[in-house]
Amino acid sequence: MGGADWRRINRGQWMALAAALLGWMFDGFEQGVLGVVGHPALTDVLHSQQTGGPGEGAIGAWNAAIAASFLVGAALGGWLFGWLGDRLGRVRAMVLCVLTYACFTALCGLAQSAWQLAALRLLASLGMGGEWSLGVALVMESWPQTLRPLLAGLIGAAANVGFLLTVPTVWLVDRVAPVGAGGWRWVFGVCALPALLTFFLRVFVPESQKWQHAAQTGPRPGMAAIFTPQLRWRSILAATLSGIPLIATWGAVASMIPLWIKAVSGKQEWSLYAQGSSALGACFGALSGALLAHVLGRRRTYFILSLGSLLICAYLFRWYLPSDQKASLDAGLLVVIGLTGFFTASFYGWLPLYLPELFPTRVRATGQGFGYNFGRIIAAAGALVTSHLLYNVSPGQYAQSGAVISLIYLTGLVVIWFAPETHGQPLPE
Repeated sequence: MGGADWRRINRGQWMALAAALLGWMFDGFEQGVLGVVGHPALTDVLHSQQTGGPGEGAIGAWNAAIAASFLVGAALGGWLFGWLGDRLGRVRAMVLCVLTYACFTALCGLAQSAWQLAALRLLASLGMGGEWSLGVALVMESWPQTLRPLLAGLIGAAANVGFLLTVPTVWLVDRVAPVGAGGWRWVFGVCALPALLTFFLRVFVPESQKWQHAAQTGPRPGMAAIFTPQLRWRSILAATLSGIPLIATWGAVASMIPLWIKAVSGKQEWSLYAQGSSALGACFGALSGALLAHVLGRRRTYFILSLGSLLICAYLFRWYLPSDQKASLDAGLLVVIGLTGFFTASFYGWLPLYLPELFPTRVRATGQGFGYNFGRIIAAAGALVTSHLLYNVSPGQYAQSGAVISLIYLTGLVVIWFAPETHGQPLPE
């Protein structure tokens, strides 16, 4: 990653990178908000509908339903906005993405019922799912090949910076308007601020020249273009390799750990500590995953990341706190959660490096959007099943559920060897 390449970077390339990083950071922020305010929000809106207040079973069921609606919406949005990015251009589609997730997440603060919260979260997730593929395509097509590993790591880290920012934001709002007493509505209101990013996108960010060339020299692709005989296998691989970490993240790490720690401690602040530790570790993990792929190659790195994630999740869920004991809540637990975030989020630096290398320019955003987000549909079903187990079959057994779901990394140890090695190759035209 030579210094000569850095010296040749122009203003438009810097603007493209800034747009992708900010868009994905705000995306991560709005994804992470529900993890820390979802419980008080559901308690509030369900309280007015149920005499005596809602039980944990009802809150858990709705929390799982909202998580599932988010995952399904993100999967659909990734495919839809990815296709729009290939049809209209990366920048125009990014504007629509940011407006979608910012406006509908902010409207969650006005929800008066659980179903309204779920519906608004579904609409917001359409934009969240599309942002990743568009930002990655824009940056990878604009910057030199030698710098792509570092950029992929930065993009992966940006979302986790957003996750991390939810902690001080919720903490500050809670000091002014307690989250459990309606302050959660103000937290959602803050989520409207990323809409200002659209002005920056439209005025300062140039369109990808690679996309412009592809659009001028060939037909605009349809949404099914990634399933032609030449690309079908790569689309399936992209979905599988993305789905493995996504299922684990949404089934066992990002969504479950804050709820688990809150249930064990009985304190909202401990769930904030847990989310902050996980997000901090994830920031460094995403950056490391991309840089490691540059050194060791794509396939060997994915294997190492799968093995490391499998082992750290086993340690956290099976041995460190296997009985959900309050006595084990200490700084050591936060360190282990941080390491869990490091390993499990390292894939999110690897994926923005590898997925663009599977698809030609004319369908790159569509292929990335479908591949990256398809696993979320499976994760949505997993979220509903997990909720049923936690609240009806084995109440409160968060650690046991996390241990089982994290076994998905075993699949990654095998599947990666069926994928092509693209290390050192230019992006396909």
